[in-house]
Amino acid sequence: MNHTPQNMPTGRDGRSGDNRSREPQTLNALASESLLPSSTTGERKIEHVRLCLNEEVGGNGITTGFDDYRFRHNALPELNFEDISLDTVFLGKKLRTPLLISSMTGGSAATGAINDRLAEAAERRGWCLGVGSVRAAVERSELASTFRVRDKAPGIPVIANIGAVQLSYGFGVDECRRAVEIAGADWLVLHLNGLQEVFQPEGNTGFAGLLPKIERLCRELGVPVGIKEVGWGIDGETAVRLYNAGAAFIDVAGAGGTSWSQVEKFRSIDPVRRAAAEAFADWGIPTAESIADVRAAAPQGALIGSGGLRHGVDAAKALALGADLAGFGRNLLGPAVESETALDNALAQVELELCTAMFGIGAPDLNTLRSTPRLLRK
Repeated sequence: MNHTPQNMPTGRDGRSGDNRSREPQTLNALASESLLPSSTTGERKIEHVRLCLNEEVGGNGITTGFDDYRFRHNALPELNFEDISLDTVFLGKKLRTPLLISSMTGGSAATGAINDRLAEAAERRGWCLGVGSVRAAVERSELASTFRVRDKAPGIPVIANIGAVQLSYGFGVDECRRAVEIAGADWLVLHLNGLQEVFQPEGNTGFAGLLPKIERLCRELGVPVGIKEVGWGIDGETAVRLYNAGAAFIDVAGAGGTSWSQVEKFRSIDPVRRAAAEAFADWGIPTAESIADVRAAAPQGALIGSGGLRHGVDAAKALALGADLAGFGRNLLGPAVESETALDNALAQVELELCTAMFGIGAPDLNTLRSTPRLLRK
């Protein structure tokens, strides 16, 4: 099956974009209204969205590491561009692309609308979809609708999300199962965000004895459980401990993109914590380094590479370094808030860039990309 982008809405480079798997009338119905509330105050989820869009919340003094690599160009690829395939399989699910919209938001009317828009776009284009932490909906049933995306995305894998540290604060198998049910999810991911919790005014920092709790959940939940960071990366040794505890997949969520200590710095009214957060602006394991380290330590483990990916060439590098899927977060948030058209164009552009990178090294499919000798360290 061919997944080369075709008939896309015209982008900034003048190329046409992908219109596949979309009903003929859908593009005419795409909304152009922003989903960001006009109010400058609100609850935490809205604050997070606003800060990620409007403030400098990226790491400072650290990069993803993808710029340390380049592909060696193949001037004679011996394949047709339209024959390039993005088909793959992840955790037994057949996928049209190896791409993921990473967990970002939910928990309010405005952020629920963003989740709906992300879900609809992911369904159209065959991306996996993660939702933000479902904890709020487990604790407050009136928020469940803001994470309930299955009706918008019936044909793609959906990943529910809970903070791993909540296992130390009363969450167990029943609560995690409820999170999966609310999102209509195929898998659950537990996020590790220790530094964020330190700087977050509402933070929970009880990380002691967490691994046995994770192991029990992996054994008893009944759906695959993965582990992800939120922007500081996972090293190979830690990944092996998590795989051995039963983690079905690891999402490295490495450094070089959004720094959640920076995000929480902007939220904090404590001058000591605000100042201390600055010391961690360059903290973490660069995403490219994290992917390579985990893959070397666990050659067979299911692996997602996310954390500051900017475009499809970064996705190609993540896959060539050993990731099974490549995840995008904050770079999609602006288009998602802006309009369905902007979001659809952003996803189509990533796909086009990924396919073009594969064409540029003569890789007709993802297996060839993952084994390419043409990714070189500068």
